Amino acid sequence: MSTLIVPPMSPQTAMTPEQSFFAVFCIEALADELGTTGDNIYRILTEDSNILDDYIVPCYDALHTQGKDYIVRELKELMQKRGVLGGVLE
Repeated sequence: MSTLIVPPMSPQTAMTPEQSFFAVFCIEALADELGTTGDNIYRILTEDSNILDDYIVPCYDALHTQGKDYIVRELKELMQKRGVLGGVLE
């Protein structure tokens, strides 16, 4: 019998349904722009950089009023500043 080992999850910010929908939008938009999967972007935004909890959720009120191109550009710049943009290619 094998035992499933589940890694501990990092604490995450509680999100409203609207914030959750927006987070998925951001993840998928970045994945499309960068030619990778949503799973990879989610890992980068949570495990590698905490951008989801530190930026996307807290800034939801301002970010969700912007267009897709602006949001993707902002997130790519933040990923670059935090040194995780190169992780997309791994």
